[in-house]
Amino acid sequence: MIEVNDIHKSFGDSKILKGISTTFEKGKTNLVIGQSGSGKTVFLKTLLGLFEPDQGSIIYDGTDYSDLTPDEKSDLRSKMGMVFQGSALFDSMTIAENVKFPLRMFTKQSKSEMNDRVDLVLKRVNLDDAHNKLPSEASGGMQKRVAIARAIVNQPRFLFCDEPNSGLDPRTATVIDNLIQEITHEYDITTIINTHDMNSVMEIGQKIIFLKNGIKEWEGSNKNIFKTDNEAVTDFVYSSDLFKRVQKMYLEEDM
Repeated sequence: MIEVNDIHKSFGDSKILKGISTTFEKGKTNLVIGQSGSGKTVFLKTLLGLFEPDQGSIIYDGTDYSDLTPDEKSDLRSKMGMVFQGSALFDSMTIAENVKFPLRMFTKQSKSEMNDRVDLVLKRVNLDDAHNKLPSEASGGMQKRVAIARAIVNQPRFLFCDEPNSGLDPRTATVIDNLIQEITHEYDITTIINTHDMNSVMEIGQKIIFLKNGIKEWEGSNKNIFKTDNEAVTDFVYSSDLFKRVQKMYLEEDM
């Protein structure tokens, strides 16, 4: 679980996060949504410990980040898995070597232990025959699955995903959404996903935080996002490609 209490963050005179408070629960897919410039990226980087908040606190499984020593902060970050927007795989490494990278960086496991762990997570993301391929030989969907395997190889307590469906077709995006949700439930991870994709919201949005201009405008689930009377949320939802496709479908049915 991650508890966020009155987080503020500024860069110079520009106030980016303006008093955000919320809770992200273990074993749930927690989504952060909002328009470009809403503060989603800064918020995610603050949760990752890449930015120090100017005010407020972030508590990870009962531990306040600001109370930790530099070594303890480094240890906590080693328990965080990250799926980057562009997958961020090393082009010169094989898929297996990419997945193994966090184990080499953060553990003292033997070569055989690392290989066994890599085999396990690649099998979990349905890539058990892709060890020796290079990223350039993999499709966009395969690369995202490799990125997920790398993010969970070190058995993290916290999983962060930045626009994991970026650049994917709708069918593949749904596969990635479902995979992230399944892994979250299986390993009881606290998962936080930055996204602007309403498909993801409707597929896996168990907890949703909507940001606007650095403020938490709304929170809820995919079961009640269409019921809110918050104008900022409804503007975001009804301008999405998903809503337009659903609206078009209903209009065609009425013709």
